[in-house]
This record gives sequence, structure tokens and C-alpha cells, in this order.
Amino acid sequence: MNDYMIELRDVTKRFGSIVANNRINLGIRRGELMTLLGPSGCGKTTSLRCITGHNIPDEGKVFIDGIDVTDVPTHKRELGMVFQNFALFPHMTVFGNVEFPLMIRGINKRERGELVEEALQLIRMEEYRSHHPRQLSGGQQQRVGLARALVYRPKVLLLDEPLSNLDAKLREEMRFEIRDLIDRMGITAVYVTHDQAEALALSDRVAVMNRGKIEQIGTPTEIYDSPQSRFIADFIGLSDFLEGTVSSIRSDRGAAIVKVDDLEIQVVAGPNMEVGKRALLFVRPNNVELFSKTHEGGTNTFPGEVEKITYLGDRNDYRIKLSNNIRLRVQSDSKALFRVGEEVKVCLLPDQCRVIV
Repeated sequence: MNDYMIELRDVTKRFGSIVANNRINLGIRRGELMTLLGPSGCGKTTSLRCITGHNIPDEGKVFIDGIDVTDVPTHKRELGMVFQNFALFPHMTVFGNVEFPLMIRGINKRERGELVEEALQLIRMEEYRSHHPRQLSGGQQQRVGLARALVYRPKVLLLDEPLSNLDAKLREEMRFEIRDLIDRMGITAVYVTHDQAEALALSDRVAVMNRGKIEQIGTPTEIYDSPQSRFIADFIGLSDFLEGTVSSIRSDRGAAIVKVDDLEIQVVAGPNMEVGKRALLFVRPNNVELFSKTHEGGTNTFPGEVEKITYLGDRNDYRIKLSNNIRLRVQSDSKALFRVGEEVKVCLLPDQCRVIV
């Protein structure tokens, strides 16, 4: 049996002179939740629509469950789809909305009733079966949309920015509901979003897209901790970037030294690093420690001055100026508070400093 439930092989899709997908190769494993993540216009929705059949690739092939479906119409692909606008029929009850896909497939009334009740139990909405969409909250409407997509037991569930119309708190709650639902069903799912936190919280793997191409595929941890390009390091979370030159490599310690102006910064040594070669160093603001100016220091500890402070509730966001006008963003939940203009010391944790070559 093929390990992949979905495969895109060298898929290219053009709209006039615009190449929306440029030779996309992607394999989505059975039972996996894969997220297509990227900014607006990166090609993620185009890729999803190639899977659904709403877009026919100009080049390449689409496979579902090992079968070439490139030219197979959408309604014959056995897919469940959830959209950002819920797309519920306002004149139908919850039961009627969930039942509708079964009716158009010609399933008899008794079996329809059983399948709808199972789907409503799955989303914990049995008591709302007689309600109309206008009587439901946004989260409840989205759960009905999920039930309607799953009621006929599709091979694959596709979700196109399904939480974008919900408020922040409800979005966070629904993330976990969707993840729990997919785990309980053991279904393969493809999730499209531009929200990094959503992608990291939900996914088994993430495909980060930019300008019609996939830049990196990996687990949320791999994408966040080991981005393979500046675009990914900048798009996923927050990063401080420093450009310098590799001055030495200590392979026995798994470390290297990057010289940035007059600062010598110890970093995690990478396989493609060479002495004398330019290097782009990045470190996450929450992996930079902030101390008073009397702190003794140590590896990667440098003097600086607080230029700006932003209160974020659970942490403070500091802008620090180092020597030669090098600036760092530091996020700290420490109870020690610093003032604008105060002299401080910053420590870039060596095992969290990485280089993109």
C-alpha cells in the first residue's frame, strides 16, 4: 500500500502570466494533518484547489489513495471540504445542513438519519439538531460545517482557513477541537492557513510556501527551530537577524564563531559553514536573556542600552541597542524590569544561535 494518501507530483498551475504553483511536489501520509502555510498569494489555496479538482494543473499529476485523479471531477474524489465562510444553508436546520450531502448522493432516508446522528454526536451538537444557523454561535456553525464535511465519511478532509472568521479566543478553542476530531477519526487532513500559531499547534507536518513554491516541509519543531531560509525564519515566529562572517569552527564542540562587526558570537555549527564565508545568524527574541549592567557575563554576553519597551501582558518586549548600532529585540517574562535608557547586558544563548547559510 502506498504510504501517501495524497500526492502532488510536479504540479504547476498558471493564471495568465502568473505562476501560482511552480512544480509542487508534496506527499501527505495517511492519517496525517498537513498544513499548507504561507502569506497571501503564496499558492497554498491554489494547491488545495488542485487537490479538490477545482483547479486542473497545467502540468503534473494529483493522486489520491494511489489513484491518478488529475482529471477526475471534484464530486468523484471522495473529499470533505470546510470553508472559512461556513457555507451553511440559512433556511435549513442543523440536521438538514448535515443531511444535505447525503441527499444529493441518493442515500436512503433511514441511513441518512443514522449517519447524521453519528456526525452530530461526533461534534457534540445533538441537542442543536433543530436549530437554524442564525441561532448558533460562530464556533457552533463551524462545527456544523465540519459535521457536514465528514458525514459521508470521505477519504480526506480539506480545510481552507476555516477559523479566519472567528474571534481570537474562539479560534484557539476551535484549533484543539479540530485536532481532537481528526485524531478520533484517524482521517487524513489538509489545512490551509496564514496563521503561524495555528499551523504549529495543529499540524503533524507543515509545508511552508512562498511565491508558488514549497520552501520547507517538516514537523512544527523542525520548521520553528531549524528554518532553512531567511524567509521561513522571519515568517515563523520572531527572529533577530545578524549578518557576519564565520571566523572559526570548533567541530569537536559542535560550535562556530561568527564575527558581527566587533562582536564574536558563538553559534551552533552547521554542515555547510566555512571559515571566511558570510553567514546570516538568527536567534529568537525569547532566547535572548537580559541582565543588569553589573552582571558578570559569559559566552555571547554583550553590553547594550534599552531603547524601547512594549508591555505584552505575559512578557515585555525590549528593543536593545548594542555597539555599532546593532539592534536586538528581546522578549522576557522576567520580573526584573528595565527602563528606557538603562544600560544592560544581553546574552544570546549559544545553543539557540543558528546560522542560515
